[in-house]
Amino acid sequence: MTVPTRTDAADATPVLHDPRRRRAVLLAVCLALMAVVASVSGLNVAQPDLAATFDVGQSEVLWIINTYTLTLAALLLPLGAAGDRWGRKPVLVAGLVAFGGANVLGALAPTAELMLAARLLSGVGAAMIMPVTLSVITSSFPGQARSTAIGVWTAVAGGGGLLGMFLSALLVDVATWRWLFALPVALAVGAVVLALVVVPSSRQAVTGRYDVVGAVTSVVAVVALTYALHEAPALGWGSPVVLGVLAVAVVAAGGFLLRELRAAAPLLDVRWFATRGLSSGSLLLLVLFGVQAGLALMLYPYLQVVLGWSALAATAGLMPLALLMTAASGLAPRVSARLGIRATMAAGLLLAVAGLVLMASLVDVGGEYLDLVPGLVVLGIGSGLAMTPSTEAVTGALPREQQGVASAINDLTRELGAALGVALLGGLLTAGYRSAVGPALDALPRDLASAAEEGVANAAVAAQGAGAQGDLLMDAAAEAFVSGWQRSMWVGAAVTAVLLVVVLRTAPRVAVRPSDRTTDDRTTNDRTTDEGAA
Repeated sequence: MTVPTRTDAADATPVLHDPRRRRAVLLAVCLALMAVVASVSGLNVAQPDLAATFDVGQSEVLWIINTYTLTLAALLLPLGAAGDRWGRKPVLVAGLVAFGGANVLGALAPTAELMLAARLLSGVGAAMIMPVTLSVITSSFPGQARSTAIGVWTAVAGGGGLLGMFLSALLVDVATWRWLFALPVALAVGAVVLALVVVPSSRQAVTGRYDVVGAVTSVVAVVALTYALHEAPALGWGSPVVLGVLAVAVVAAGGFLLRELRAAAPLLDVRWFATRGLSSGSLLLLVLFGVQAGLALMLYPYLQVVLGWSALAATAGLMPLALLMTAASGLAPRVSARLGIRATMAAGLLLAVAGLVLMASLVDVGGEYLDLVPGLVVLGIGSGLAMTPSTEAVTGALPREQQGVASAINDLTRELGAALGVALLGGLLTAGYRSAVGPALDALPRDLASAAEEGVANAAVAAQGAGAQGDLLMDAAAEAFVSGWQRSMWVGAAVTAVLLVVVLRTAPRVAVRPSDRTTDDRTTNDRTTDEGAA
């Protein structure tokens, strides 16, 4: 079956043949990307400080943190398409200015309301920045230089969040939480200066009116789905609020699909998902980012509560994962050039499964941090190897003039994957913890038992000053937490193993450059790609 075609005009993007110019462009977009990803998790380490400064509860603190992520996820697709249409360079520069100004406002905000506004504006700026950083590379870098640059971009996207958390924890320890905004502002300033000088001007030749209906329905669908995934672990999947919001997400997503199938100039031609690269690459990124987000959710209480580490030490404990993922992402283009994109994705997934199995098997309540390291190392290498060719498969699936949309799809699958991973693996952890801790609390006073049932962190607070009973409480909570951890890791390994089978069956053997794609020769199974590699 041939995928229906459109007759877009060519993308007026200059190909960068000067290596020095390419390096400067890559530096500019990576600085911008680092600012965005570091801000996703940076405020997590300052939750108590935010509550004390603004005199708000935990719910308000979480909204301050999550407003940025929610806005970013919701606007990625509409603003990615806007970058293609209105010009990638002006959208990037405008996004950096908005993002930098919003972070200055956040650093100085005297009230929680102004802080929420600052986070909202930061999310808008980030949604303008993130798709453009990748689309500039994919639309203007030639051949192998493009694959190498995608590897660097993937390394920054994957490892930047953990590095941002480490620097944020350090700033909170040595200064105040308001200094957390200094890093994004500095990165944004550096990126905008470089972008004005070296980033090429490029945009899609306009063939129709901007798809406002598609943009609105996509925003509603993503906001509703992301909100439901964030709230489900706390409210429960059977909560009327969660079910109602999920219903809104389904209706909006259905409306979006109908609109895009019928529109003359759709925001996203959903029939592109019939290609191997877009479907398999997006699924891989969704699952791997979900696994990593769920793992990060569990690692912090394990390191801080079970092992007794500080927030800064716990963040440093995640560095093997971040650093090896970064290194493997840079190495992946060379591996992919030798083995092919499918083999590299599969090898990375196989290592990711092994890493999750190691963490499920070796981590124990009486163990040490070194028991965790082998799993982190193997998972980091596997994730880096798999993510770079997946990103290349996604961006290569769409033509050169639609690289902003391709980049937005790539980014959106990461954001939704992270939310889904937190909801799924976090829910498994909670269920496993509660089922394991219950029988061990029968001999303890009801107030201590009730606190322990809420979670291992609550148990740690209740155990303080409780003497011998506190020690019993912490022993039971730690054992129950590890039990829930192991259940989550085994499920994560099983899901990743299923993904490995899917990738082996559906992923393209070799990468396709965006310039190789045309709007008149797409096929459902990418026959030209597979036969050319055979």
